[in-house]
Amino acid sequence: MAAKIPQKLLPWVEARKKHHLSHAQIQMARELGMKPKSLDKLANCKQQPWKLPLAVFIEERYYKRFKKSRPDNVTSIESRATEKKKERNRTEKPTI
Repeated sequence: MAAKIPQKLLPWVEARKKHHLSHAQIQMARELGMKPKSLDKLANCKQQPWKLPLAVFIEERYYKRFKKSRPDNVTSIESRATEKKKERNRTEKPTI
């Protein structure tokens, strides 16, 4: 059974699907402090040919700030939700 994704992370899942981004690019955007709604403004559209594609823009900003091309450990939002659920189940005290 898949873990339920927290409500505050659902916009990131939707943004990943909408803008065709990878899990690594979403993680980079989150580490840069971007918001899912701001990705719509940063995305390239046909009327703005001077803008970089969103994936390239995120990768360049990440490299400029952290001096590395990718995060060390890339995990998807879904797998993070599953891990947190497992942690909660382990830390819950058994009822007697």
